[in-house]
Amino acid sequence: MEETNKQLSEVIFEQVARIGKAVSNPKRLELLELLSQAPRTVEALAQAAQLSQANTSQHLQVLRNSRLVEAKRDGTSIWYRLTDETVADFFRTLRVLAVTHLAELDRIVSQYFTGQADLEPVDQKTLLQRVRKGEVTVIDVRPQEEYQAGHIPGAVSIPIDELEDRLAELPQGREVVAYCRGPYCIWSGQAVQVLQEHGFQARHLPDGVLDWRARGFRVSAGDKP
Repeated sequence: MEETNKQLSEVIFEQVARIGKAVSNPKRLELLELLSQAPRTVEALAQAAQLSQANTSQHLQVLRNSRLVEAKRDGTSIWYRLTDETVADFFRTLRVLAVTHLAELDRIVSQYFTGQADLEPVDQKTLLQRVRKGEVTVIDVRPQEEYQAGHIPGAVSIPIDELEDRLAELPQGREVVAYCRGPYCIWSGQAVQVLQEHGFQARHLPDGVLDWRARGFRVSAGDKP
């Protein structure tokens, strides 16, 4: 009986280890983050991750073999998406675990986010209440396709590279809150700096859509806020 239990444990943990092997590469983690925002083609993933299409395809095959992503052909393009929301939850949990236990990550964040420490954040519950009262404008500065896949209810899509050209669309005299992919996405901080330079009262939301959903808040999809 003991020998049987040992064999069973080895077989089970061998299968679990497939997930660990699949996410042991930083580029594959980056691809998972991109896919947690929205489905993408191989070409779009390669461009966003700054990889060749061949390397991107190889990494995606590893993720696919571990059932973390799935692929679907649409005409001449192959679209990849996460298998389900549990993969997105796993990625977020892995990120939180790294934040909690790796001091090296704190040093990296301090180095690359210098100048954003004094940007005042806003918490989720307060933001939701103020959005409902019409007291604040929320902007999603991620690419349009990520906004369409899922966004904070009431948020307006203004990608970071369009922000300066679209400032006139923002109501004067109302606070603006910007968010992007999550706590290590620099776009929201950049957006706040641009807004403040143009006279807006602005803050950033550290959470991305993954964090918003994980905290039990509703997420909208499509073109409309």
